[in-house]
Amino acid sequence: MPTEPAAAGRLSFVTLQQFLDQLPPVLKTLHDGGSGDRLLRWVEPSELEDPTPYLPEGEFLLTAGLPFLGNGGAPASADAYVRRLVDAKVAALGFGIRPYFDAVPDVVIDACRHHNLTLFEVPESLPFAAIGLQFSQLLESDTARVFRQLAETNRQLMRAVLSPRPEHELLAALVQRVPVWAVMVGADGRVRARGTSGGGSPAVELSLLEPMLKRLFSGSGPRVEMDGFDLPGSALVVGHPLRSTKDANLGALVLGSDVPLTPAQNNVVQTAVGLLELLVRQRTSGSLAPSQLATAVLLHPESLTSGSARHLNALRDLMAQSLSSTRSAAMRVVQGIKMDAPEWPAGDSPVRELLQWRRLFDTKLVEITDYGFAAVTRLKVDDSLLAEVEKLGWRLVVGEPTELTGLAAAYQDAGSLRSRVQRSGQSVRADEVQWSVAGLLGREAGTMLAERLLHPVLSLEPDRRDPLLAVLRGWLTENGSWDGSAKLLGLHRNSVRRQVGVLADLLGMDLNQAQVRAELWIALQYADALTGPTAGS
Repeated sequence: MPTEPAAAGRLSFVTLQQFLDQLPPVLKTLHDGGSGDRLLRWVEPSELEDPTPYLPEGEFLLTAGLPFLGNGGAPASADAYVRRLVDAKVAALGFGIRPYFDAVPDVVIDACRHHNLTLFEVPESLPFAAIGLQFSQLLESDTARVFRQLAETNRQLMRAVLSPRPEHELLAALVQRVPVWAVMVGADGRVRARGTSGGGSPAVELSLLEPMLKRLFSGSGPRVEMDGFDLPGSALVVGHPLRSTKDANLGALVLGSDVPLTPAQNNVVQTAVGLLELLVRQRTSGSLAPSQLATAVLLHPESLTSGSARHLNALRDLMAQSLSSTRSAAMRVVQGIKMDAPEWPAGDSPVRELLQWRRLFDTKLVEITDYGFAAVTRLKVDDSLLAEVEKLGWRLVVGEPTELTGLAAAYQDAGSLRSRVQRSGQSVRADEVQWSVAGLLGREAGTMLAERLLHPVLSLEPDRRDPLLAVLRGWLTENGSWDGSAKLLGLHRNSVRRQVGVLADLLGMDLNQAQVRAELWIALQYADALTGPTAGS
């Protein structure tokens, strides 16, 4: 947000006074017609008797007095000349000294006073070309400033759209940049949001706006309605309709000010109108598939398992529309985990993240969760998409392809892999995972389990450690059979029995318990990572 005062940040163009402030202080004001705050269009030297056919509104006209030589500077000629300039809405006249006159003729001064045209005496030391060049430079710098302000204003408006209260924030941004009060009214005639530079209410009551709103809501096509009131900030009141893509009236934006807006300010207003239309369309006439799908499943949850073929096909059609896909396309559940902040900060709006995931995965079905997000997408989530998400500090669980009735199970399968991603910091694809205890546990967690359970054995010297691990592995492979394990290991059964007893003492475990044997068997799958291949494996 800008730190400068709101008024200083508002959009304008060069005024006569701003231009004069940039010129050397050698211009002599012979008559001040009160046009200092008028916007200048251009600075134009002309020695024509009637230059007005070539002058747009808002010119600073420069002359050396040649038009007044032919008639000897007659009062009638000077008066007609100045009158024509005023009728053409010239902002000011600059009269150059020499080569024709040593001073501004009195008849010219009298005519400018009579018609109230601002008049300056331009000394010989200040060429007309220098005045024109100074104006061009000032206009160029002001235009660049206006474009910078427009870019910053548009960014501010876009940030407002992504806020928790987009309409209110958008109007607040609008009135900060444009000298107006603003009211957004719904199609039902109720005020939905307000914006005033002072934070108060608009000077115009809603009841006074009803005739304008009636005209807006009864019309069609691009249009504006105008009114005015003898109230502060309301001399000029303009209403803009908010329309659907089918030209239905969804609401209106009404703005009030005391002066007409500049072209740059009107540009900001049009941007705000467009963004408000998008917000209203999204809420009233956007894609209806997700809401229809949600309503059907919420009211009839059993339809996914016991619904008729016709009903299921209807749900599949709604799902396809929500995924920008076809009814037969496979879909995936994707779960995203934020590695540095698993939960949303208190008070922070997830809207930006939600829209980001909808864009990246090309789906309208995204849920913000306590661990991050979950989405249903038709995309395969290739390596490039995965890399793009990981650059943002996220890791993914990418589910296996499924169809509508298998989504709930696919979500559970993806959820079972989430802890693995959180421990390892690596994304995982469900179709690449070994669906076993060891496979789901993952190498990092499995190695940690082996280190804790087998530590008394792993800490021994290799010549003692490796034979004991080989006996444990063989005995568990044969389900605790003394004869089977002795045959497998090539040892006498009493030798096996003795070494198993040593293992029980070292580990401090009852090896007759099934749970203990299961945990040791899983730990042995990861022992190689700690010792290298064990003897007999």
